[in-house]
Amino acid sequence: MSAITHRHEFVFLFDVTNGNPNGDPDAGNLPRLDPETNKGLVTDVCLKRKIRNYVTLDKGDNAGFAIYMQEKAVLNNQHAIGRKAVGLEKETADELKKLPKDEAKARELTAWMCSNFFDIRAFGAVMTTGVNAGQVRGPVQLAFATSIDPVVPIEVSITRMAVTTQKEADDQSGDNRTMGRKHIIPYGLYRVHGFVSAKLAERTGFSDSDLSLLWQSLVNMFEHDRSAARGEMASRKLFVFEHESAMGNAPAHKLFELVEVDRLTTEADGPARAFTDYKVSVKRDALPSGVTLHELL
Repeated sequence: MSAITHRHEFVFLFDVTNGNPNGDPDAGNLPRLDPETNKGLVTDVCLKRKIRNYVTLDKGDNAGFAIYMQEKAVLNNQHAIGRKAVGLEKETADELKKLPKDEAKARELTAWMCSNFFDIRAFGAVMTTGVNAGQVRGPVQLAFATSIDPVVPIEVSITRMAVTTQKEADDQSGDNRTMGRKHIIPYGLYRVHGFVSAKLAERTGFSDSDLSLLWQSLVNMFEHDRSAARGEMASRKLFVFEHESAMGNAPAHKLFELVEVDRLTTEADGPARAFTDYKVSVKRDALPSGVTLHELL
């Protein structure tokens, strides 16, 4: 399939109720916060993980939709599969560390990785970890998600009734029943900006069908990511700006400014606790020439 020919940007809104959308392992798994504003943060890596997980569930073992960056994946083994597929089997350790000297063969190797792994095609990858398969800059990039309003993490104690050993069962103090604590946000509405470069898509082969799968992933990824830690998470709005050209017809930041999210309630009403406490509006009359707005959610 041919690569996309139009540049895109998007604004994605999602929310969480009584959950932890993205814990910080360096802070006891507390929800990530901007310390200056107390607004919640969700990293781009977290969102890409959910997109990868959705693609795995949706496409299964379909050719061309394998996931390169997955739990316990041995990356060098992935690279070795690619080198073998393009006829680079009997190589020395030194040869494995470098791309083939033949430029055409090197391009073939990297192209094979792109065509077989969806996330390389979309997000790119640095495939030089001992067994070299090249380096690709992906057309799809996401910024950090930031909550519209400040959020207040709450620490909740949790316990269990079961025990793991007979010694714990014989302990009458009850101390062994306490498991620890979990952190939640009562409610938070998050906004993230994303970018899809048609020019970079030419290098990876990111196609129109891949783009449709990306939108599908954003709309549905929380439906298959339920857990006690994440509470209720939902995709709320997805605005996609499509340019007429590959290079684009307007600056991305100007397009993002067209989407406004405002509180319908006041401080006197208390903190926001639902998506209905907000109003999402778009300045459609200010849309630049050569840009089309698609509201996919």
